Amino acid sequence: MTRTWLVTGSSRGFGRALCEAILDAGDNLLATARDPAQLARLGDGRPGRLATARLDVTSEDDAAAAVAAAIAEFGTLDVLVNNAGYGDVGSVEDTSINSFRRQIATNLFGTIIMTKAVIPHMRQRRSGHIVQFSSVGGRVGAPGRAPYSAAKWGVEGFSEVLAQEMRLVGVRVTIVEPGGFRTDFAGASTTLDAGRAEYDAVVGNAARMQAAYHGRQPGDPHRGAKAILEIVAAEASPLRLPLGSDAVAAIERSDEARLDELNRWRALSISTDFPQG
Repeated sequence: MTRTWLVTGSSRGFGRALCEAILDAGDNLLATARDPAQLARLGDGRPGRLATARLDVTSEDDAAAAVAAAIAEFGTLDVLVNNAGYGDVGSVEDTSINSFRRQIATNLFGTIIMTKAVIPHMRQRRSGHIVQFSSVGGRVGAPGRAPYSAAKWGVEGFSEVLAQEMRLVGVRVTIVEPGGFRTDFAGASTTLDAGRAEYDAVVGNAARMQAAYHGRQPGDPHRGAKAILEIVAAEASPLRLPLGSDAVAAIERSDEARLDELNRWRALSISTDFPQG
């Protein structure tokens, strides 16, 4: 079965690897970027059909135009992948409100805008798959990345609600939660600010670790891309899919600690109910 995909943030990193995998599989693809010139050579030697479009995910007009372009070019749209995003490192105190707004606008509102643009088409067809890129930082607070984690936790909550609604009209939703992958996310895509001495144990350490981590991340973006193709092709897909051994380990530790804390304070939590009888 040939599918038609729309991928945001297609020019580099995980998005680029996913686009290559889609075309290698012989599927149709609308690849998007704020600068479509960066998509040059993407389709070279690959059997799938490729179209490209300019897209700023924070623009409702751009989102509507991209969805319309995919449908006009290929006749339908089966899979939306909300991949575009970035995250800087800095303390809450030293990160400007404008930086919070920009990161949340791209990572959260960009996902919401693109999702809303594609829903009517998928609802009318009663089929489709929406793949939302969150992060391990959407399940575990990422030190030094408050705007990014705030946005990705928002993506998680939004997508969990979305999945319950879309299930009624035959549309699937999967939240992808990558750990560290060898892309430029930890390089050119990120501004690192070690910041004040007071926060060095958390923020400074996060900045140093990311600089040292770049190029040594355990995740292979090409294998990650194949995993996404696999869940889209599967008869049943998960709501959440962590990607990478580091993501699985971090989420497992966090969930166990959260459950332990819930149980430790259970008596106090339930003591706030009205007395029975």
